[in-house]
Amino acid sequence: MPRVVLLAGVGLLTVGKTVKEARIAADIYQHTVGIIQDAFRIGRYAPLSARDLFDMEYWSLEQAKLGKKKPGKLEGKVVLVSGAASGIGRACARLFGAHGAHLFLIDRDEEGLEETRREIGASTVEVFAADVTDAGAVARAYAALVVAYGGIDMLISNAGNAPQGAIGTVPEAELRASFELNFFAHQRLAQAAVELLLRQKTGGCLLFNASKAAFNPGPGFGPYAIPKAAVVALTKQYALDYGACGIRANAINADRVRTGLFPDEVVAKRAAARGLTPEAYFKSNLLGREVTAEDVAQGFLDLALAEKTTGSVLTIDGGNIAASPR
Repeated sequence: MPRVVLLAGVGLLTVGKTVKEARIAADIYQHTVGIIQDAFRIGRYAPLSARDLFDMEYWSLEQAKLGKKKPGKLEGKVVLVSGAASGIGRACARLFGAHGAHLFLIDRDEEGLEETRREIGASTVEVFAADVTDAGAVARAYAALVVAYGGIDMLISNAGNAPQGAIGTVPEAELRASFELNFFAHQRLAQAAVELLLRQKTGGCLLFNASKAAFNPGPGFGPYAIPKAAVVALTKQYALDYGACGIRANAINADRVRTGLFPDEVVAKRAAARGLTPEAYFKSNLLGREVTAEDVAQGFLDLALAEKTTGSVLTIDGGNIAASPR
């Protein structure tokens, strides 16, 4: 496979398994261009023969210099994560980055995004401040992703909030606002990802952050639970419509995770309604163990690597029979 492509009237393109490899190839060839030009000024230029190239490439000292190592499970994969400035989104960015993924992180919290980038510390992390309820902002984010990486392999559609209110009295504007973020933003991100994946013809993976509330809504939680139930249906529809194209779609059904989604006052209120302390509230499941953002990120990674799984909802809640999908 060629690493360097010269296009007349366009310029130099380089190819690698990772952005780092492609940049190294570009750096080397830009240096080579100068050598070729100098060679023609005094005579001619001829590349090494295939045999000499082989001998050089597989020279023991050259191999030692290259430091061959086992690639990460997601090496070279481009992953877009929404809501990446904190909580589950940040945990996903950390975990997927640790396995070699090239990350494109979006959130409306620009400062939080930069903090996530600094925490990961990898060169293959791009951040883009965007409100996922804004169609124009999402389009600009995808355009920036294509410029940065050329395409996409996986989407983790995670951004959301948790509005509350009795469904019979909640103002329509509040319910519509919840649907904009907790349903339509997922659709908007997935639709743009699928458009790229279909053009690439490389398959791909859509991962949605649903919720236990989609299967077992709590009192006064309708404005959150109803759009989340729609996200579960959305997941299955993408699996159905695009499975033949090699595009998988799966979701996570998590519960009681300490994130900014549930402020301390909300947690205290919900715990008190169950006769629990806030600490006991987070451990109130069959296993008696708290579910963390890192646990949810691991679930997303497992689904990303499950190449023959689609249309599935993975439950990560420590055990809650009432929320088990039927």
